[in-house]
Amino acid sequence: KIHSVSTHLPAADEDPAYTEAQLQRFEKAWAQVRRAAPGDFLVHALCSAGVSRFANSAFDIVRAGLMLYGASSDSEFQRKLRPAMTWKTRIVLLREVAAGSSISYGRTFIAPQAMRVATISAGYADGLSRSISNRDAVVLIGGRRCAVLGRVTMDLTMVDVTATPEAAVGDEVALMGRQGDEEILATEVAARASTIAWEIFTGIGSRVARVYV
Repeated sequence: KIHSVSTHLPAADEDPAYTEAQLQRFEKAWAQVRRAAPGDFLVHALCSAGVSRFANSAFDIVRAGLMLYGASSDSEFQRKLRPAMTWKTRIVLLREVAAGSSISYGRTFIAPQAMRVATISAGYADGLSRSISNRDAVVLIGGRRCAVLGRVTMDLTMVDVTATPEAAVGDEVALMGRQGDEEILATEVAARASTIAWEIFTGIGSRVARVYV
């Protein structure tokens, strides 16, 4: 007994011409199966990127994955989604540093002027990729975008809070999600890490506490 007939779209978010041709070939293939083995089996092909770009080929069911997190690689479709996850940590240390001070391993960031620097309790062991180091990555503190400074370490990350004088030890930090009028999407974090949103979601470490609402 055939339960379903399906295919996988490897380039739905990158190569629309190839995907259109693939879906046309698939329609012919499942029609042949239907003729050879009549039955009530289901037909499906669309992943999240397929749903946003090829809805005319929805078939019987779709395989929503990334979009269930409220994320999409399609900026237009992203406006129709509400992110379902926020990733948070807290400030654990604040320091005033002088111009010329180096921040984190390798001294890859040198303070160009006096700065106020916050250390937050999240690092690559939690899933905050080391690849975002020195890549214009930000976090949200007090509803403001605060730049990540130097290299992300295993357990800690340093950020610039010079423009957020009210920031204090214990304050909430949004690594991903909304804070005030600002928002950091998973796709933005992924872009800074030269990866994809799927890896950001699946890479969040097991020691990060999960709270389901």
